[in-house]
Amino acid sequence: MNKQRAIEISESAVMENVTYQGTPVFIQHVNDDDTARIYPLHKSEQEMIVPLGSLMENKFN
Repeated sequence: MNKQRAIEISESAVMENVTYQGTPVFIQHVNDDDTARIYPLHKSEQEMIVPLGSLMENKFN
């Protein structure tokens, strides 16, 4: 995922379909070093920092 799109998703009020290794996640914050702070949906205590390239946006249009 590119950095600008990750920032747009993290700032949006609309929940997007983003996955990390096949697991739906919420993007909390995009860092300057091309990583993002995320957590799996329904498991907010499992926060992690991952490379932006490992995030996938699943569009259902």
